[in-house]
Amino acid sequence: MDSINLKALAKINIGLDVTGIRDDGYHQVRMIMQTVNLFDKVCITKSDSGNVTMSTNLKFLPVNDDNLCIKAAKLLLEEFHIDEGVHIDLEKHIPVAAGMAGGSTDAAAVLFGINKLFNLKLSRQDLMERGVKIGADVPYCIMRGTALAEGIGEILSPLPPMVKCPVLIAKPGISVSTKQVYEALDSCFDRVVHPDIDGIIEDIKGQDLQGICNKMGNVLEDVTIPLHPIIADIKANMMEHGAVGAMMSGSGPTVFGFFKDNKTAKAAKDALTKTKMVKQLYLTTLYNNK
Repeated sequence: MDSINLKALAKINIGLDVTGIRDDGYHQVRMIMQTVNLFDKVCITKSDSGNVTMSTNLKFLPVNDDNLCIKAAKLLLEEFHIDEGVHIDLEKHIPVAAGMAGGSTDAAAVLFGINKLFNLKLSRQDLMERGVKIGADVPYCIMRGTALAEGIGEILSPLPPMVKCPVLIAKPGISVSTKQVYEALDSCFDRVVHPDIDGIIEDIKGQDLQGICNKMGNVLEDVTIPLHPIIADIKANMMEHGAVGAMMSGSGPTVFGFFKDNKTAKAAKDALTKTKMVKQLYLTTLYNNK
């Protein structure tokens, strides 16, 4: 096998709580992660150059060592003393800097692909242990599905599959600095409302979509929405047009909404399109790897 084509799937957070700050500056979290069927396309091809090279359809993305895909490829090639090079072609569809782990899932796909291309025989757990060296979300992006993430996001516990439902994903034409969001959270940490993560887990086990949506929460909304009020406007629009629940994913600015049926979700998508509040809008489904 000289090349491999892969789908790098995005994630949303059904619940996101920050429980503390470590001495090293990292934040302790409890998050319910969920993979969605929105993906980038990653093609990895062996080359004789001995180098790791990269191309992408978005000109503003770096194609050097600053890109997590390059870091992921070099991590395995150097560990296993592989002299051959690879070329990575990345076709981006997941919104960039949007709270959907786009860079992390691309890196996860590269780790998976290098493992297959060079027959390294690493298990999923082996890849996850290496992935955390690249980024806290990378192990989850290798695992996929519905999971509880703790620690700095690297301690993962699989959960039963989420209720099947349509999900509408909307990103306004703004970018959010994760660093800025967490710094703002630190300054008001004693005043934030913490979501009921354990309650959400129980409702996932009970397949209770309404219960899940009633309890959904993201502490980062408390600081991101005042900086970018359009996030609240998008949430309100989704709820007005039939969403069972709507919330910001990660540090934003992407908003997702859960719907009971495709007809309502499609109507909500049309309504949100007319507002011109969003730059990228996708109607998709939740991914279940079980």
